[in-house]
Amino acid sequence: MSLKSKLESGKFAITCEVGPLKGTDITEVEENAALLRDKVDAANITDQQSSVMRLGSMTTAYIVLQKGLEPIYQTVCRDRNRIALQSDLLSAWVLGIKNVLSITGDLPQLGDHPEAKPVYDLDSVTLLQAIKRLNEGFDINGNELKGKPDFFAGAVVKVDSDTDASMELQIAKLQKKVAAGARFIQTQAVYDADKFARFMKRVEKFNVPILAGVIPLKSAGMAKYMNRSVAGVFVPDDLIQKMTDAEDRTATGIQLCADLIKQLKPLCQGVHIMAIGWEKNVPQIIQEAGL
Repeated sequence: MSLKSKLESGKFAITCEVGPLKGTDITEVEENAALLRDKVDAANITDQQSSVMRLGSMTTAYIVLQKGLEPIYQTVCRDRNRIALQSDLLSAWVLGIKNVLSITGDLPQLGDHPEAKPVYDLDSVTLLQAIKRLNEGFDINGNELKGKPDFFAGAVVKVDSDTDASMELQIAKLQKKVAAGARFIQTQAVYDADKFARFMKRVEKFNVPILAGVIPLKSAGMAKYMNRSVAGVFVPDDLIQKMTDAEDRTATGIQLCADLIKQLKPLCQGVHIMAIGWEKNVPQIIQEAGL
């Protein structure tokens, strides 16, 4: 069953991430695709994640598709103008890629080419509008296409906000994304089920499937780094302490992630596991979570 069919039928979905590597060796990508294809419903193929130059997301999406894993083609607005974005989307559809995730993209200064010039011709909302127009058979300027795609388009939302005003801004952005054509939502990392429940209560009126994002902790240092440096992510002190006290950090990180998924499952329509180099542990996380 496709990701689209699963979410539209109200079933719980599992997605993860497969990150393109920096270079032309695709062995690890192929191995991860083979490992995950029977365990998850689809995998995000990240697009120059954290502004670090890597193999392209479209090519990597095609590779995992050939290995039997349904891809979600991430598309960021940082690096391409509206002409290139639309052209790449049409190309992806021709290659058999049916899911797309619209992302504005991190600033180049955060990556390994800080001198790069950002584009940002479109943002995540206007890109969703462009995808919707392509699905209708027209480009963003209203020119008719000869053959049209039918993308299942998604977007991202931040759940954990520092202030009420910041939360209101995130909810307003989510409303715009749904109005622009987002048909599923993946959240940034969640570590507090109670906060997530409050967020879900606020956004249930949008009637769009939401997949809770989780990142398994590898160490207490990783948790502290995210609290210090990653906007919209907060790891509670009790989880940091458990990682500090852990004799086996890998086993503890896997178990904490699985326990969190169990808490989040009744609240949402799916889970998005961002393993960040721990792709080989995703099957165990899924098993421990009872999925």
